[in-house]
Amino acid sequence: MKLITTTEELAAFCAEAHAAPYVTVDTEFLRERTYYSKLCLLQMALPAPDGPETGPAVLVDPLANGLSLAPFFELLRDESTVKVLHAARQDLEIFYFDGRTLPTPLFDTQIAAMVCGFGDQIGYETLVRKLAKGSIDKSSRFTDWSRRPLSEAQLRYALADVTHLRVIYEQLAAKLEASGRAGWVAEELAVLNDPETYISRPEDAWQRIKTRNDSGRFLAILRELAAFREGFAQSRNVPRARVFKDDALLELASVKPRTIEDLGRTRLLLREARKGEIAQGILDAVARGLTCPPEEFPKLSSQRENMNVNPALADLLRVLLKAKSDSTGVAAKLIASSSDLDALAAGYRDVPALSGWRAEVFGADALRLCRGEVGLALNGSYVKVFAL
Repeated sequence: MKLITTTEELAAFCAEAHAAPYVTVDTEFLRERTYYSKLCLLQMALPAPDGPETGPAVLVDPLANGLSLAPFFELLRDESTVKVLHAARQDLEIFYFDGRTLPTPLFDTQIAAMVCGFGDQIGYETLVRKLAKGSIDKSSRFTDWSRRPLSEAQLRYALADVTHLRVIYEQLAAKLEASGRAGWVAEELAVLNDPETYISRPEDAWQRIKTRNDSGRFLAILRELAAFREGFAQSRNVPRARVFKDDALLELASVKPRTIEDLGRTRLLLREARKGEIAQGILDAVARGLTCPPEEFPKLSSQRENMNVNPALADLLRVLLKAKSDSTGVAAKLIASSSDLDALAAGYRDVPALSGWRAEVFGADALRLCRGEVGLALNGSYVKVFAL
């Protein structure tokens, strides 16, 4: 078990990885006390000519004094070596913000498993058991990865996240090649490799806040408060909730405090937010919302808030989705979400289920069902689509 603590050691391993067909990658990080994830450990493994299980595997300590991750980020950009991860989104977010780099080419074994018939968002441990015929010691799952020194148990647990992944990758890649579905996975990975997936703009932060209040003035204040909180959290690298929580944000947008004394009367605002920079930021945000002209008021998404859903059609679409999922082995959740089905049943057509590989698997028949051109019938335990 090799723990890399110098840039020279990392560069030597990455040089070996540049010559390999793929490298499996995983991270351990903390995010409880920061806005951006803090990378605490990096794991990588390579295949060997005589089989994936026997290749070299290393742990990299990004907290080691003087270590630079530049050789690793260069490896991520090498288009001749596939970077294999499981449920890669959070890892990729770290790579983007720490190194302004996203891995190319990328293979996410969770997405591939969903296409290959392993169900919705299958966990790594399940794939280890089913495909690698192994097991993982869970004792170090909930641990402080920033503390040093790391224990042998922690290091063994972390290394298992990339060693078993080699077998899983090779089996899933073979299944995709045999089924002709590699392109389907590539469509999904394009989203993960888009920098826009990881950028959170303060001016858009209000759209994540759940509210049914569609008052233009309320939403204008909500937008300004959310933008202030997002910008403050990013600049100080603290969690949003450390500035103030969503329930406090909604209360502030409702009561519209104008003074420090008004802030002192809010129920849900933390004591630290009633003074200093946060307090002034809140008051300035409320003032901007109060002076926002009506023509610049934000609006809630009408597609999701006020859809006139045909409930019978929505039920039929759910039956069709299950039938298509069962027949193709592709996880239903990956093909279409519940909100997508409701949108289709309400007459909307700008939904992901109608484009790309999803149109081939489900979308084309879903549209025909919506137009009354096909019906559904039971054929034993299977659902059959027939023309009307």
